[in-house]
Amino acid sequence: MTESNHGRQLADTVLDNLKYQHDWTELQLLTHSPATSEPLMRPMVAGLPPRRLYVHPDDQIEMVKSIAVPDSKILDTPEVEWVLPTHISEKWTLKLFAAVFDSLPAHLSARPGRPKKIVLATIHDDSTIVYYLLHDGIVKPRQN
Repeated sequence: MTESNHGRQLADTVLDNLKYQHDWTELQLLTHSPATSEPLMRPMVAGLPPRRLYVHPDDQIEMVKSIAVPDSKILDTPEVEWVLPTHISEKWTLKLFAAVFDSLPAHLSARPGRPKKIVLATIHDDSTIVYYLLHDGIVKPRQN
């Protein structure tokens, strides 16, 4: 199986899992950057989860403040997430992850610049999929 077919098959599997098991919407399987039409390093999935997956520690403070004020907007609106499908047998390096981040367009993200995180979907041979948040750089830990 060629690398492009393998990547496409992984992306199709992840897309189906997100759609039917995790209730994601507006899912797209992308092989080219929507901003520049340049090919992505490998096929990726973009979509909206049913709720926000990650709240940046700086945004947590705003959420706590907004809960105390009646009729305030809570920052729980889902954001478009990028998902990188991988197989458990693949060997990934920091350089490869950096190349993935470099290839992502900024316009699908709610924040300016390229996305600061992606969802890493790792598929096992038994078709189990495990999802991890992968950040671009160092992120301070969450406050409890």
